[in-house]
Amino acid sequence: MGVNQAPTTQGPNPRRAISRRYRLKCALRPAGLAQRDMFSTSWIWPDACFLAIIREETMSSKAFVTLWFALLAGAVLAIAGHDLTTEETSILPIDHKAIQYATGPLEDPVTKLDRDLAAGKTKLEWSAQYGWLPSILKHLDVNVDSQMLVFSKTSFQASKIGPRAPRALFFNDTVAVGSVQNGDVWELAALDPKQGYIFYTLDVHKSDQPRFDRRDVCLQCHQGPATIGVPGIMVASVYPDASGMPAFNFGMPVTDHRTPFQDRWGGWYVTGTHGGMHHRGNAVARDRSKPDVLESQGTQNLTTLGHKFDDGLYLSRLSDIVALMTLEHQTRMTNLINRVGWETRIAQADGKMDDADTRKRIDADIESMVTYMLFADEATLYDPIEGVSTFTKTFAQREPRDSQGRSLRDFDLQKRLFKYPLSYMIYSEAFDNIPDAARDKIYQRLYDVLTGKDGNPKFAKVTTEDRANVLAILRDTKKNLPAYWRQ
Repeated sequence: MGVNQAPTTQGPNPRRAISRRYRLKCALRPAGLAQRDMFSTSWIWPDACFLAIIREETMSSKAFVTLWFALLAGAVLAIAGHDLTTEETSILPIDHKAIQYATGPLEDPVTKLDRDLAAGKTKLEWSAQYGWLPSILKHLDVNVDSQMLVFSKTSFQASKIGPRAPRALFFNDTVAVGSVQNGDVWELAALDPKQGYIFYTLDVHKSDQPRFDRRDVCLQCHQGPATIGVPGIMVASVYPDASGMPAFNFGMPVTDHRTPFQDRWGGWYVTGTHGGMHHRGNAVARDRSKPDVLESQGTQNLTTLGHKFDDGLYLSRLSDIVALMTLEHQTRMTNLINRVGWETRIAQADGKMDDADTRKRIDADIESMVTYMLFADEATLYDPIEGVSTFTKTFAQREPRDSQGRSLRDFDLQKRLFKYPLSYMIYSEAFDNIPDAARDKIYQRLYDVLTGKDGNPKFAKVTTEDRANVLAILRDTKKNLPAYWRQ
């Protein structure tokens, strides 16, 4: 069975398209929380999202899921404190005539790959040790050095995940891939220029015609306040016990570049050095009476993980700190881009672009987007960061450079993540596909800040030198800038 939605065919309803080998079930949600207010604890698949893919014939899996849902019933879920009361967390309708998420044409990387597989234009190559995974990454242009490892039981394949068997995650600007040791499927999220993130799985077993299955059921968790009301992905930090089970009553806050360093990466492995700064990674709570007290010995400034688990089973032996920080930035940035795009298309289709309340709401989201794009509210680093994989080098090679050799992908890692504070996602197709009415406002707001016309104190972190550098880089490298940008 291939992707259940293709641009030229209607096919079966993707919400009902279920692999023969699995039964998908949604559990009861915590009392008092509406279905559309659910969100996950990690970044790619339904992490603590009350969704299970269960082998119908496996009683042990059913028993585990029963326990899993019982634990979740009393969970206290939390999104980042920055977003708790803002309008940007309202849920946008996926079935609106301007969106048609389930049936609209797609041009995301996984759909394109599946289309080529169906046409016989390409094929996946099988690895005796890693299955389809290396070939998936190659075809989707995802580098192995982007690998990150999460050991908290925050996935629908939770029974197979733990500190001794973390889930591997890989990403680039437009796609994310998840792999679980002895898992049933590979997990993928791909960014469509208009529709936002689309979710897929691929069966791990060898076959003559491997194809991707679309999984809109993932929206049970991957569209909510944590994704800013649109289908999206996110990173979060939990308090895991020795088995990797999160202490749900302490919440699962979503993290991004605004989050203080000390609050990041609970339930994740982290390799790299960071001086005297401490994070929550590489640690579990061993005292059941104190589930929010994580071990502190041997958890910071790790450059290897072989003592934690058999790292030889993975494509990389690392879980790079710079990759983690980059993904944290990218998740919210992409969700903001998608929200502004959806909200504008809906307003245009409903004839409400001149409505005062609608304009106010869109303008507020644009302001949130511009503020985030410029890293105006980024948490300060107090010690240098250094990754141990090649990610820092290869990531910077993906973008064009200006006449002075500068790129928005150049890292700083001394006091902040990037050297030039403007998100590289401005080069994405998703940004370029924001409707003109909204994109023009975004460009105007960026221009006003970068040229010094906007002296709002919230942009104080963006120095005069920063603004001049970013302006020059964009003039050299960004196509289709408004004419006034080049004056």
